[in-house]
Amino acid sequence: MNAGFSAIMRARSAPMLERILAHPYNRALVDGSLDAAIFTQYVVQDALYLVEYGRVLATLAARAPDAERVLQFSRATEGAIVVERQLHGGFFAQFGIDAGEAARAMASPSCQAYTDFLHTSVHRDGYAVGTAAVLPCFRVYYDVGLRLAAEERPGNPYAAWIATYSDPAFGDAVLAAESAADAAWDAAGAPERSRMIAAYDRSVVYEWMFWDSAWRREAWPVSVS
Repeated sequence: MNAGFSAIMRARSAPMLERILAHPYNRALVDGSLDAAIFTQYVVQDALYLVEYGRVLATLAARAPDAERVLQFSRATEGAIVVERQLHGGFFAQFGIDAGEAARAMASPSCQAYTDFLHTSVHRDGYAVGTAAVLPCFRVYYDVGLRLAAEERPGNPYAAWIATYSDPAFGDAVLAAESAADAAWDAAGAPERSRMIAAYDRSVVYEWMFWDSAWRREAWPVSVS
């Protein structure tokens, strides 16, 4: 039996996963030494990202081929917003982040590029390519969460982040997203499969860029105002 899309892409992206895990942001996160200002930047950008990610998932729900996939991506949309409100809300309180200011913050170049790419993938390239583009945000975060949970030290101020993304309930959502992408792959022809591979590859790179941009405190180099 041939491997499905998600299995193919997990193997293909394994070296990038190791780069993500070795990034100084995640090394500092897991040992608890991450600078609070860096984490604050990450949380604010992640909150902005998840709003757009939720919109992309809602578009996939609207374009899904059957009722079960409509329900799946509708639930995933709700889940993205719940994470934003619960996990980020807790960190806003812990690190003194004003929720109103965070909502009005400007997306970083990497955040903007990633969310624009996701919107383009589903609106221009369609449902199958869209399922591929959104998948790394599920799979990479779960694999990172599991690996960091195995290394975590007691008293880590970022324990809630690690617990969220290593939770078996999140793992179930990952498997559901992979199932959707695998089904789309099975129904796709060769040209569409090539676009699915390219979309997944690009999103994995954007995942690395997202952590790296927080580590570097990335900002727009110039302003028009």
